[in-house]
Amino acid sequence: MQLKVKGLLIDLDGTLVDSREAYHAALTEAFTAMGIKKFNDRIALEIPRRLEQNKPIDDLISEGSAEKFLNTYLKAYYRLTESKVKALPDVSKTLKELSKKAKLALLTMRYMPKENITKELENFDLARYFCCIVTALDTPCPKPSPEALKKCATQLDVKIAECAVVGDSVTDVQAGKNAGAKTVAVTSGIFTREELENEKPDLILENINKLPAFLG
Repeated sequence: MQLKVKGLLIDLDGTLVDSREAYHAALTEAFTAMGIKKFNDRIALEIPRRLEQNKPIDDLISEGSAEKFLNTYLKAYYRLTESKVKALPDVSKTLKELSKKAKLALLTMRYMPKENITKELENFDLARYFCCIVTALDTPCPKPSPEALKKCATQLDVKIAECAVVGDSVTDVQAGKNAGAKTVAVTSGIFTREELENEKPDLILENINKLPAFLG
């Protein structure tokens, strides 16, 4: 399937960068701060999966308050992204290709100032390819609301129907459909191919590096 688009709204975690190490480190730091020494490290990826979908995490926190845990966890995660997050292979080369075919926007639901995101992207030589950056601080409505996507399209000066959302989560696909955009799911993040298939995106790819071949 060939996609004809003028704008690409690209997710960050799991799409351009590997955040798994940061998720694990944030989990350890949050539990340690709560005085919990024994915990199942396997929930390290389940927590961001739940948060992405606005689902409760109470059952994952055996001791103490889930709210207290979450507050410490998110502060730790946002700080740890500076040192623990790595760019996925070949994404700089891919973004260079994509930027020749469409305008690029970076869309992340991290509650961080865009200046911090820009700095992270600059560390990986990715910032120069994006015309705009939208974070969770720029919109009161997280995905699957289409609001952040529409804001990206406006900043790109492109109609949302002429855009494709590229992301690794079910909420990326849901938000894209709610906005009336095309949807491209990648399996490089923390959601399974089966979960993404259930949302019926226009394309499912192994990673963003496969995308240039599908743009008309």
